[in-house]
Amino acid sequence: MKLAAVHALAGMAKKPVPDLVNLAYGTDNLMFGKGYIIPKPVDPRLLETVAPAVAKAAMESGVAKYPITDWDAYESQLARRLGQDTRISRVINTKARSNPKRVVFADAENLKVLKAAQQVKDAGIAYPILLGDKDRIQAIISQNNLDLGEIVIIDPHAPEQQALIEQFGELFYQKRYRKGVSATDARKRMYSRTYFGAMMVETGQADALISGLSHNYPDTIRPALQIIGKEAGVQKVAGMYILLTNRGPLFFSDTTVNVNPTAEEIVEITELTAKAVERFNIKPRIALVTYSNFGSAKGEDADKMQRATEILQQKHPDMVVDGSMQAHLAFNTDLLRQNYPLSKLVDEGANTLIFPNLSAANIAYNLMREAAGPRSVGFDAIGPILLGLRKPVHVLQLGSSEREIVNMVAIAVVEAQGVS
Repeated sequence: MKLAAVHALAGMAKKPVPDLVNLAYGTDNLMFGKGYIIPKPVDPRLLETVAPAVAKAAMESGVAKYPITDWDAYESQLARRLGQDTRISRVINTKARSNPKRVVFADAENLKVLKAAQQVKDAGIAYPILLGDKDRIQAIISQNNLDLGEIVIIDPHAPEQQALIEQFGELFYQKRYRKGVSATDARKRMYSRTYFGAMMVETGQADALISGLSHNYPDTIRPALQIIGKEAGVQKVAGMYILLTNRGPLFFSDTTVNVNPTAEEIVEITELTAKAVERFNIKPRIALVTYSNFGSAKGEDADKMQRATEILQQKHPDMVVDGSMQAHLAFNTDLLRQNYPLSKLVDEGANTLIFPNLSAANIAYNLMREAAGPRSVGFDAIGPILLGLRKPVHVLQLGSSEREIVNMVAIAVVEAQGVS
């Protein structure tokens, strides 16, 4: 058992250190060397790596009084001790590993992105494709003792990519020449890694794109909309966050795209969100939230959320959706039962919140995230997940952690598995 613990520790020693550990020790990047040999006590990987190794050794040596028969359940129990509701993450990662896809990383000159790329590669979640200056990327890999093997690195500015630049430029021109884009401008845009990566996905040279860590959100989503476009029948794309909390997973939408949607657009955003929640094998229980409870106060936001609820209930009589209501009422089933006993959410409360505008949604998400703190127990976030595109493209939020990047990659892979 001691040897098993030693081998487990040794196996972790040279792997990239999680952001949480660097934060705890006030450094940017701990790496194997004279200052770091044994993983730090706060490293969350210790529980999920060393404990199973010791348990297996105990069983093999015959001293275990309670042999483990369900290792998945055991690992889930260990994860819960870390304070994270990882059921969704576990489902997503397991499904991604069943059929990994090619994922383009547009921000590959970033250490955090390279660490995440190694994690998804080692875990069998995806086949990373890195975009950026090859020498710079290789230098970062070498300086930080990363092990990415013979990973694919593509520099759009390299001479050997000129034929592809010409091909992508012509395709983009054909898509956008009636939108004021000249042939010369189309070709120039292909040197941008966000445009180049989106075109790789569009032409089938990759299955998904992860971008945005070093670009602002509009500049990242624009190439995806212009090159890949929306699903058939979709008028508005939307952005959704998954918040993993002690009360279970919560889904927030639209947090990133639509500034002030109409009632009809709220309906489409809700439909896209419900479809996404169902992909995680979770029944969406949806609350359309604002400052009014079922018409108790009037105003633009209250009225449109009330109207959107009426449309949704007419179109989807089996959908568990209600509103408009204040956010706390969506969770407080006792208060809801006392005052609005006919509400569809009276039994279990909501797990999905739809907001009246971008400000409300983005403020709510960011307040929850920051109030929880970077080392909070019982809180984690995945997103923003873009809904409504033909092929998976996801935009990382500024300051995304390695774990958040890995989660986004896994979601992109699962989405790509379902793209015909």
